Amino acid sequence: MSSTISLHVDPDIQRSAEQIFERLGLTASEAVSLFYRQVQLQHGLPFPVELPNETTMKALDEAQDREKLASFDTLDELYEDLGI
Repeated sequence: MSSTISLHVDPDIQRSAEQIFERLGLTASEAVSLFYRQVQLQHGLPFPVELPNETTMKALDEAQDREKLASFDTLDELYEDLGI
């Protein structure tokens, strides 16, 4: 026996996720069932859900403005910038 679930999902997220499911050999229905099974087994979400810390928030904000991101043509330039 099974039940029907109706979801509202951003179309871009849905397409991206379903491409990954396909690579894993799963249908969207199987992936949702797998998620539900893991919730049941873990007695909660099967992954941590946390608010980003201040450093991560700053990095996310900077990533939104591509002009602020450093860009390197070679690994050597990146390593030099990192001091390694």
